[in-house]
Amino acid sequence: MPHKKNSTWFTLGFVVAAILVVTGLLLNGNVSAQVPTAELEKGDQEVAPNVDEKINYQLGNPAPSQGGIDHSVFEILQQDFETPQDLTKACLTCHIDSANEIMHTTHWTWEYVNETTGQTIGKKNELNNFCVATSSNEPRCTSCHVGYGWKDDSFDFSAQENVDCLICHDTTGTYKKPGPAAGMPAGYTGNEALDENPVDLTFVAQNIGTPSRSNCLKCHAYGGGGDAVKHGDIDSSLLEPDHALDVHMDVEGLNFSCQECHITEEHAVSGSRYEHDENVKSCVDCHDVAPHEDELTNQHAETLACQSCHIPEFARGGMPTKMTWDWSTAGEFTADGEKISTEDYNTLKGDFTWGENVVPDYVWFNGTAEYLLVSDTIDPTQVVSVNSFMGDINDPEAKIWPVKRFTGKQPYDSGNNTLAIPHLFGKDDAAYWKSFDWDTAIAAGMESAGADYSGEYDFVETEFFWPITHMVAPASETVQCQECHDPNGGRIDFTALGYSEDRAKQLTWDPASYPDIATSQSNLSELVSHPVQSNDWKLWLVGIIAVLGFFEVAGTRHIIRREKNDD
Repeated sequence: MPHKKNSTWFTLGFVVAAILVVTGLLLNGNVSAQVPTAELEKGDQEVAPNVDEKINYQLGNPAPSQGGIDHSVFEILQQDFETPQDLTKACLTCHIDSANEIMHTTHWTWEYVNETTGQTIGKKNELNNFCVATSSNEPRCTSCHVGYGWKDDSFDFSAQENVDCLICHDTTGTYKKPGPAAGMPAGYTGNEALDENPVDLTFVAQNIGTPSRSNCLKCHAYGGGGDAVKHGDIDSSLLEPDHALDVHMDVEGLNFSCQECHITEEHAVSGSRYEHDENVKSCVDCHDVAPHEDELTNQHAETLACQSCHIPEFARGGMPTKMTWDWSTAGEFTADGEKISTEDYNTLKGDFTWGENVVPDYVWFNGTAEYLLVSDTIDPTQVVSVNSFMGDINDPEAKIWPVKRFTGKQPYDSGNNTLAIPHLFGKDDAAYWKSFDWDTAIAAGMESAGADYSGEYDFVETEFFWPITHMVAPASETVQCQECHDPNGGRIDFTALGYSEDRAKQLTWDPASYPDIATSQSNLSELVSHPVQSNDWKLWLVGIIAVLGFFEVAGTRHIIRREKNDD
């Protein structure tokens, strides 16, 4: 009876395997109906770009240098350039495709089509609650454009010679683009005061190299009108940070460049606050998918961005970041008619508040953001969200992210209930910074954007969100359990994030109710995040399965012996 024998042995094998699997799962406490993702199936493997880089990460050494070419040897760069455009033409004799590549990036177009929301946004189109809008204010805003001469809507975006190669490739630190000069370097603006210390284009061109943090920070640290104004986690302190400020950019440690995470291909730098870019390295690209010894801490990654715990505060480098901006108070002068300019007030811009070592707000974020456009209707009786991070508690792609919530008070068209675009910068009478007449400034700004203006304006409270992802603290400084799970009010408002009141209560705990509060962080996290329980029931269940398995195996062996006797 061979068929029966095979069936019996199969039954025996299946029972033994089942006992081993169930026993292992129960004792390890990992019974789950969740299908493992590809990342989880990799187990403890670290996902790193290549072996050399992985070794450098582990040793705390800088990433391998990309090297460079001595451009001073090229005859075409050994000349005095009459204009910066002439220099760009010289660059393009060798770098034939570079300008065309730049022209297909958001650094050039300042425009982005979000396929998820259907919005056409980018710095050219969107609104904010600090400098409000680019339209009609180009000469000031475009000082950080990767081009030359964008002073109004007549700028030729197709002219390759208008591409500014030096803004990203200068290694000398001498390349300067004055604020109100439409992206022209000092010495070529046509303004005597701005041209007082001209840039030596030949010297800079002969000393160009791979973009560094310094190049990126020239614009990204100073957006919004000054150092540390906008982001909260990007300011000049990141030029040479220590380990305490950022473990990745620490100049004595990993010393990462921006491109280490913001992968760049054909001059397109990955990473955007508009929509998730798959070319941006995530934490698990270099770290294990389960990097913590405590399994419960690893499980937090299902709903929490790594940044939520590893960036406990922003503006930690000694540079305060602007937290509020009230445009409604602008236009005040001294008794002598002089403009006022202090840390907290400016005649041109109104009142400010600043913050250092700021605890972030926390929101659900699935990687896509939506922005208000000048055509969108608002409700002025509510705080207006100029941008919104998409995602909620029911979105499987969303995680809880730390953000800087920047609040303001800015002009709006009270007849049409739309945010207003004021014409701020310029020497013409319509510019607010010359006339201090909001009605005239708004009329000019709206006309430049092709938007309707009712002729009536007022001021409305607004908010704007910035994702916090830089200034990663050392492991010893990460957010501790009680900071979020405090029933008397912690970092995270669970009900505001969509948790039910019952679930919110389960997620908060009183340390006084736990006698072993002084135990290790690992044990404490197990204790406070789950009901106090024992593994005794698991042991009992394993025992029962083992006994049943014993009888099954014994019965099977009896059948086998009987079959042998029958043969």
